[in-house]
Amino acid sequence: MTTFYKEFQKVFVSVDCIIFGFEANKLKILIGKRQMDPGRGEWSLYGGFVRNDESIDDAADRTLFNLTGLRNVYMRQVGAFGKIDRDPGERVISIAYYALINVKDYDEKLRVQHGVEWVNIEDLPQMYSDHNEMVSQARKQMSRKMKTEPVGFELLPDLFTLTQLQRLYEAVYGEEIDKRNFRKRIKDMEFIEQTELIDKKSSKRGAHLYRFNKKAYKEDPNFKL
Repeated sequence: MTTFYKEFQKVFVSVDCIIFGFEANKLKILIGKRQMDPGRGEWSLYGGFVRNDESIDDAADRTLFNLTGLRNVYMRQVGAFGKIDRDPGERVISIAYYALINVKDYDEKLRVQHGVEWVNIEDLPQMYSDHNEMVSQARKQMSRKMKTEPVGFELLPDLFTLTQLQRLYEAVYGEEIDKRNFRKRIKDMEFIEQTELIDKKSSKRGAHLYRFNKKAYKEDPNFKL
């Protein structure tokens, strides 16, 4: 450890993870009760402090893996949150990240072990410090990204109906989408493939199941919703 910068004040750096999921046509976020002071018992995102031997991206990866047990998850940085009084304990600057996972991939035992739960984004309680602001910023960024890149498929199972896909975009955007126009645009995208399989749970007639073909998308990345 060097002896440089002794004349400057030291601050803590943390990461907070906004983990999005999609279930029952609702956009959800994984949150839990804070297990440390200050703010013990308050609703909170899941996070942790950056270690001396890791980058902030590595810290976010570690934090996400500890909570979900999942690797190779789609995750992007939201930004830095550093208001002077954001943490009553110490001067803490937090780097927020958002991640997209399929709820079905998350081990229920891990959820119980960490004491977290899926909460509809429209029903989020008031959370610790500026965590609600983090969620708001993450949703805006994800909405913009989903209009130009097919990242929304990270929230869906491998096989999905067009209704499920539409409900996902409506949940993220927070508004209804015209069904006819939506399906027309989807059917123009060759990398969203209709399979021969039928989902008979959603309606009596059943609905075709679709899949996202990553290889076809890489060959012709023309996506706009």
